[in-house]
Amino acid sequence: MSLNNVKTKELMYRLMISQLFYDGHKTMAVNLANIVKPHPACPPSDRLLNVVRMGIREEELITGKKELKPDPIAPGSGVDLEFETDVQTISPEPALYQTCYVTSHKGPCRVGAFHQSGLLVATGSHDTSIKILDVERMLAKSATPAEVIAQETPQQTMENHPVIRTLYDHNEEVTALDFHPVHQQLASGSKDFSIKFFDFSNPSVKKAYKSIQESSPVTCLSFHPSGDYILAGTETPTLRLYDVNTFQCFVAANPDDQHKKAVTGVSWSPNANLFVSCSEDGDIKIWDGVSNRVVNKFEAAHDGAEVCSVRWTRNSKYVLSCGLDSLVKLWELSTSRCLVAYTGAGATGRMEHRTTAVFNHTEDYVLFPDEKTISLCSWDSRNAERQKLLSLGHNGIVRTIVHSPTGPAFLTCSEDFRARFWFRKSSE
Repeated sequence: MSLNNVKTKELMYRLMISQLFYDGHKTMAVNLANIVKPHPACPPSDRLLNVVRMGIREEELITGKKELKPDPIAPGSGVDLEFETDVQTISPEPALYQTCYVTSHKGPCRVGAFHQSGLLVATGSHDTSIKILDVERMLAKSATPAEVIAQETPQQTMENHPVIRTLYDHNEEVTALDFHPVHQQLASGSKDFSIKFFDFSNPSVKKAYKSIQESSPVTCLSFHPSGDYILAGTETPTLRLYDVNTFQCFVAANPDDQHKKAVTGVSWSPNANLFVSCSEDGDIKIWDGVSNRVVNKFEAAHDGAEVCSVRWTRNSKYVLSCGLDSLVKLWELSTSRCLVAYTGAGATGRMEHRTTAVFNHTEDYVLFPDEKTISLCSWDSRNAERQKLLSLGHNGIVRTIVHSPTGPAFLTCSEDFRARFWFRKSSE
């Protein structure tokens, strides 16, 4: 038996003994320790449980059998102001989140995305690279003492590293990312005029298996909830809808439905009946998902300022937007009006760079990074009550914030080349 195998077995027995102590099976742990005679003694630990869990997930990723099914759906019913506004929040205030992991690129990090399962995140950079990170590994890394990490072998370090894929196939800045809702695929858009599709089930593949050549730099992407179609916005006013399987392209039959300037954001509604777009022209447009026609629009939604991002609520009744006027607004589709304006960010006035506004996983809070102070502004989503500020710890402005759809975690991407993963640990 090789020396490596002997050391691996010794570690395995140590982990087993520690796990038994941790689970309260003291007699069994002592009996096994008397047989194995580990040195030094094994303290109680649940590391074996975490190692097995990560090993199973890695095996599933490698074999392609991994199904990234969501954890139990986020609690609560989400925002629905039609029935009630005085609802007790059931999720932690964003100011209580803590940085659990930081990953770095070789250039400004400007875009990020969460998988709908909440198990993976992706980051894209000006350096043309894309990283996919495992959320459970980031949490495990943050919970592991520094002295334990220092004792890891190179093999263990590699196996436990949160970055599970690094993808290279663009020639210019990565500007848009979205995970396929069903398969282990990631779509990316870039200033190199292309949309690329990566199959990340194979750890050795770093290049895209499909690509679409656009006519101008890509600014935003959004998969249809079925995964069969993808919306693409570019630095032109024309919004495009692609069949992912055939690459057939669809555009609105009525040219007047299109925006007047570059498209800056697109998003499918959860029920797949509608999609929303926003633009440098200051308008927000609601489109029918079948006819590809505009059915509603909010002109000069942010007093004529460029609209930077649009997001749907879970029930597809409302759209959350933010603009260069430093305001965040909640729009009701049935009445075609702004119901809530979240104010207090951007105290020094108009922003210079685009960023995003998002809900937390329960839609109890609205989150928005302030450009001047590099802090996180948050509000109660129903009554717009301002919450405590959270310093984001970046040395440059935050260009993107994305929140986990399933738990208390979000990702911030900054001009300081870094992406920070934030998590609210249990009070227990």
